[in-house]
Amino acid sequence: MKSLVCLSLLTVSLCACTIGPDYVRPEVTAPKDWKTISQNPQIEWQTAQPKDWAPKPKWWELYEDTTLNTLEEECLKNNQTLIIALAKIDQANAGLKTRSAAQLPVVQFGALATDTKISADRPLTSYSSPNQTTTQYDLKPFVAVSYEFDWLGKIRRDVEAARASADQAQTDFENVKLIMTAQLAQLYFLIRQTEEEIRILQTITQLQSKSLNFIKKRHANGLANQSEVDLQNSALQVTLAQMEILKGQRNVQENSLASMVGVPAPSFRLAEGTLPKKIPDIPKVIPSSLLERRPDIASAERAMAAANAQIGVAKAAYYPSLLLAPSYAGYEATTAGNLFLIPQLIWSIGLSATQTLFDGGRLEGGVNLAKASYTSSVASYRQTILSAFEETQNALGNLEQLSKARVNEEEALQSQNRALKISNLRYEAGLDNINIKLLTEQNQLNIARTAAQFKGSQLISSVGLIKAMGGGWDPQSTSKTPN
Repeated sequence: MKSLVCLSLLTVSLCACTIGPDYVRPEVTAPKDWKTISQNPQIEWQTAQPKDWAPKPKWWELYEDTTLNTLEEECLKNNQTLIIALAKIDQANAGLKTRSAAQLPVVQFGALATDTKISADRPLTSYSSPNQTTTQYDLKPFVAVSYEFDWLGKIRRDVEAARASADQAQTDFENVKLIMTAQLAQLYFLIRQTEEEIRILQTITQLQSKSLNFIKKRHANGLANQSEVDLQNSALQVTLAQMEILKGQRNVQENSLASMVGVPAPSFRLAEGTLPKKIPDIPKVIPSSLLERRPDIASAERAMAAANAQIGVAKAAYYPSLLLAPSYAGYEATTAGNLFLIPQLIWSIGLSATQTLFDGGRLEGGVNLAKASYTSSVASYRQTILSAFEETQNALGNLEQLSKARVNEEEALQSQNRALKISNLRYEAGLDNINIKLLTEQNQLNIARTAAQFKGSQLISSVGLIKAMGGGWDPQSTSKTPN
């Protein structure tokens, strides 16, 4: 009983300290405000608490597009990259469970039963007594225990690192999910933009075909020369060629979308549609928490915590390892009937300690490696935050620029549509020549396509802003953007 008490006191005293530095997250300097294009910026910086643990909303529902919603759900279920990231969470959790188990003793049950015949022609132990053939029976059930005393916190530091790695795997999954869903939305909007451009070209080809027929009639009546017919036909063929190129691009985009939702490209078809009318409003206030709720920043922070814990694991190797040697208790007898009698009780208990005296600098190298890994993880964490600030600033600037440019482009398109109607009337009345008419048609085509591209780019940039902010923002703190 006294030995058990002493062993317990020894265990408590040995586990009272933890070697290595305790983890403290490094400070990061945040910007005071954001750069905006307007004279009176509406976007402000607001300090807040980290919220990377907060549940991420289905941000794509902001666009109110049922097809996009369906594709995003299919991506979340069937995207193979997401399945890989999810499996890594299971791997990390299994690693944490394995390392946590090292804090507990290993208990094993065993039994040994032997039936041994000893030869009579064996070396003599006493020359006055000849050997005889002997058969011996031995039955030994036992329970064995082994345990490593974590007197410097080596195991605790290892568990700390494993727990941080498990958290990192979870944030990595969230990051992959955010990237995949954002890429899918941007690809979807690009497809819809391409379809918008194809429809514009189809309208233009109808107008150009109508004009070509009209010019051919004028040529048949001697009112137009062959060059006018050739010029109009050339404009029509160029438009048709552009339309074929866009159709090819749309096919490639559709195939990429198929892979993202986990469907073989030949089996996937996306029905034709239009760009969503709704564009999420730009937030008026951007809290610092949006950067710390970004899963990539959270992942870098967890990696830093794991690297810090590994320093303690490496330093613990300088000190002796204290092990409760494989100890056991049980019974041993030659007959089953006598097995559990007091005289047949057997036991063994021992404590071993090992200390490295010379290793050629291997332990020092391990500590230096752990320290260098931590320094690298700190730099990676800070660089991830800098990249997040850059990505957010770029997304804000792009979305604001595109919003302003699209207003101008829409007004230009309306003016050009009116100009095209007037040009057609003047040409039919013989007041303008074919060159003026073709130039007006080409300008209308370019402006219409640019307007569609601006709208698509605006939607794509809004997804980029959502991604930069870690998956959305508070819809109640927004400013209007043109739809």
